[in-house]
Amino acid sequence: MDKRKKKDLETKGYKVGTVEEFLGLSPEESEYIELKLALSEALANRRKKSNLTQAQLAKMLKSSQSRVAKMEKGDPTVSVDLLVKSLLAMGANKKSIAKAIT
Repeated sequence: MDKRKKKDLETKGYKVGTVEEFLGLSPEESEYIELKLALSEALANRRKKSNLTQAQLAKMLKSSQSRVAKMEKGDPTVSVDLLVKSLLAMGANKKSIAKAIT
């Protein structure tokens, strides 16, 4: 957010801060969320590059389309374990997964 907009909001009585401050997240919690979101984005990108629909990927993973949608959106019910296993099932390797989260 630019400084002018921040100042305008503060002048109007709004408190301006980070998501971490608003949610009361520790630095570790914030990094964990960023890691999950990076894995979710990597999964969606890999699926699209493979020209697969969510339904086709779900069949490949023996899951459901709605679960794949949750995985790609970073739903909190999806584990990092499931994201990594899904990426590996699509042909990702340790190096490409590491690249996705750095």
